[in-house]
Amino acid sequence: MARKDDDALVERAEGEAAPNPVWFKPIMVGLMLVGLVWVLVFYLSGTQYPIPGIGPWNLAIGFGIAFVGFLMTTRWR
Repeated sequence: MARKDDDALVERAEGEAAPNPVWFKPIMVGLMLVGLVWVLVFYLSGTQYPIPGIGPWNLAIGFGIAFVGFLMTTRWR
């Protein structure tokens, strides 16, 4: 019975070492760039766009989008 447990642990370790899917890196970089562009548009538009009427919350949205991209870098293999 101990052998089955040991085999299961080895199988999990090998499964975790698998490379990321093809879509992972473009999404990660894309989120970081979209967040950056969101913040730039906010500042360059004089704090009016990308969503008019919410003011400084546009900064929170932009930084939040970029932050998700940066969090994805911790899972990149």
